[in-house]
Amino acid sequence: MKQLLIVWHSRTGAARQMAEAAERGARAAAAQLEQAADLRVLLRRACDTQAEALLASQAYLFCAPENLASLSGEMKEFFDRNYYALLDRIQGLPYACAISAGSDGAGAARQVERICTGWRLTPLAPPLIVNMGAQSAQQILAPKTVAGADLTKCEELGGLLAATLLLGQ
Repeated sequence: MKQLLIVWHSRTGAARQMAEAAERGARAAAAQLEQAADLRVLLRRACDTQAEALLASQAYLFCAPENLASLSGEMKEFFDRNYYALLDRIQGLPYACAISAGSDGAGAARQVERICTGWRLTPLAPPLIVNMGAQSAQQILAPKTVAGADLTKCEELGGLLAATLLLGQ
């Protein structure tokens, strides 16, 4: 059985919704390929994810918000906590990232890319950045609802990861 690990952190709900959409997409892709029994999709909060879960997985999706032009602290702490335990142990595996942002998201996406380059993971797709348009303090702190079109993109990303695992590409 193949395992896709989706690691997420969310402050206002957007990144969580994106991760859940990717999970739905991965499960739907496995069902369409008539291989649902061959794929385990594990959805985990960053604070609850240890190296063992990454070692047991064959592909990853990292989903987090951008805060102050950087990766959110909880997601960064996940990478810091697990980085050396996984160095030279997961190289070559596919990954993707999804970032919820107020206006840009590029800084957080770059951080994920640099960390994954150090792990020698293989990017499966360009970073998916969902711009929530939050600019004021009130908008930034408010609970978010991700638009349907953006959730569809997240589902497609999850489906791509699942199909890649199941079809061995």
